Amino acid sequence: MLDQVWEVVTLVVVIALVAVAGVVGLVRGRRTDTEQLPSQRPGTTSVEPRPRAADDVDEPDRGSVATAPGAPVETPPATVDETQLVEPEPTPQVERPESARGRLARLRARLARSNTAIGHALLGLLSRGSLDEEAWEEVEDTLIQADLGVQASTELVDRLRTRLKVDGSGRTDEDQVREWLREDLLELVGPDLDRRIASSRVGDRPAVILVVGVNGTGKTTTVGKLARVLVAEDRDVVLGAADTFRAAAADQLETWGGRVGVPTIRSEREGADPAAVAFDAVQAGAEMEADVVILDTAGRLHNKVGLMDELGKIKRVVEKKSPIDEVLLVLDATTGQNGMRQAEVFSQAVDVTGIVLTKLDGTAKGGIVVAVQRALGVPVKLVGLGEGPDDLAPFDPKAFVDAIVG
Repeated sequence: MLDQVWEVVTLVVVIALVAVAGVVGLVRGRRTDTEQLPSQRPGTTSVEPRPRAADDVDEPDRGSVATAPGAPVETPPATVDETQLVEPEPTPQVERPESARGRLARLRARLARSNTAIGHALLGLLSRGSLDEEAWEEVEDTLIQADLGVQASTELVDRLRTRLKVDGSGRTDEDQVREWLREDLLELVGPDLDRRIASSRVGDRPAVILVVGVNGTGKTTTVGKLARVLVAEDRDVVLGAADTFRAAAADQLETWGGRVGVPTIRSEREGADPAAVAFDAVQAGAEMEADVVILDTAGRLHNKVGLMDELGKIKRVVEKKSPIDEVLLVLDATTGQNGMRQAEVFSQAVDVTGIVLTKLDGTAKGGIVVAVQRALGVPVKLVGLGEGPDDLAPFDPKAFVDAIVG
């Protein structure tokens, strides 16, 4: 009996244990599902998962280049808008300057138009017949006003008075007076002075021309025109831009040279040492086996001691490489007697060998030719009679006097 009771108790315990185990398993399964799939809480927004790193390079951004991971990214070359392409400028055609013979004929006519007033006034006075002291004073005043200078004017009047005395008639006609005036003026101008420009090679080196002058005389333009004169004579020319103070001077000179195929030696640095530039130009001319090197210098006032000393330095530095064969002083003919002091100071600084008179067509005071030659003891070698590129010519004394007396 007791044995049957224990069997029933054991069976009940076993069933209870199985039931408890089943309940525990069910509870654990539900808890696991809840952790793996959490329900969305009220008021929250689901977020899509962030793409993989590889997804970032699947589709390249506009303007970039897709590359393999780890490879450097290269930027494609920028596309040039066809409308921005600039066609290269055509090579400028080298000009052939006018010959000296052609320009002399043309310049003679211009000179005559600007100076006949002097000749007409003198001829009118001298052709009156018998001349008293008042008339002779008027003749002398006319000559002085033409910038001939007091001494030269007095000499010319004395010569004319002597001719009238020798003639003895006391009366003269215009043709006779014109011939006397022509002869005596030509003697004052100096027909026998050497007016040649040193422009040929000296031994195994080029000739060197230094061009100086005050501000505003047209010095750089004169250098450019002189290059044209020499090119017309079949000279090989090199230009030296030793005016390093005026910003546009080197560009201006280079333009002049380019028009006739002449090289220009310059510094790209504004304010460079002008003596160094001049030296380099002479050295380059020697290497190129040029016939002549023309050196442009900065304009300077004759009363500025420092600037005049600098001009002397340029001359000294250049002469370490080569002698200077010609020093041309550019004077504005319209300044008249005011240019005399300038000429004297420049001559003391650099030993001027020749004068270039610009703007001679702009004044009736052609007597400046005689005055400046007497003041410096050097000849006028070139004259400018206009703004054209070929309006510079060798000075012709006979043509000059003919233009005055008509």
